[in-house]
Amino acid sequence: MRSLRLAAALLAASAFLGLPQAAGAQTAGAPQSVPQSTPLAGKTIGKPQQPQLVPSMIVLTARGAKLAGQTLTLEGISPSAIVFADRPIRSAGHALTKHLLEEWSSSAPDSFAKDPPNATVSVLNKGKGEVVDAVMVLKSPKLEGDKLVFNVEVIEGNLAGGDGAVSVFLDIINLPLARRTSHRSAWYAGAQ
Repeated sequence: MRSLRLAAALLAASAFLGLPQAAGAQTAGAPQSVPQSTPLAGKTIGKPQQPQLVPSMIVLTARGAKLAGQTLTLEGISPSAIVFADRPIRSAGHALTKHLLEEWSSSAPDSFAKDPPNATVSVLNKGKGEVVDAVMVLKSPKLEGDKLVFNVEVIEGNLAGGDGAVSVFLDIINLPLARRTSHRSAWYAGAQ
């Protein structure tokens, strides 16, 4: 459990430090005072740009996982997922897990309901200090408290012996458009 907390803290810190706007919003040196007669509204620094929506990878984390036939149960699912883009964007952020599950609704033309994502599910074997993993297609998620249940199609591998922390890496790289949830602006807040 301690290693899971450490890993989560490191991932959160690296995601935070990887946001280009957050790092570029401040300048080095002593703060300068602004005369009270100087209006601050309307002042533009740099070139404002509209954020771009970019295809990204999604990582879910949980305390444990069970694979029984065509059902994957993630126990102790994190309330938020890590979302990150590949080069050249180098942007990262978080999305609430419950918002991420909206991607499986059938309303969008490119929804996960119509084209379910592949995922690698990696589970720690605490006794051996090794990781077991399986590649599968994730379908029809159901969030039940802190349990997230998927119908799955296992492509290869299994989770036998996995009794520790879980990371689920969802592949959406090959989709032509960025995902379309009502919460997408938070996902890609650092996109350039």
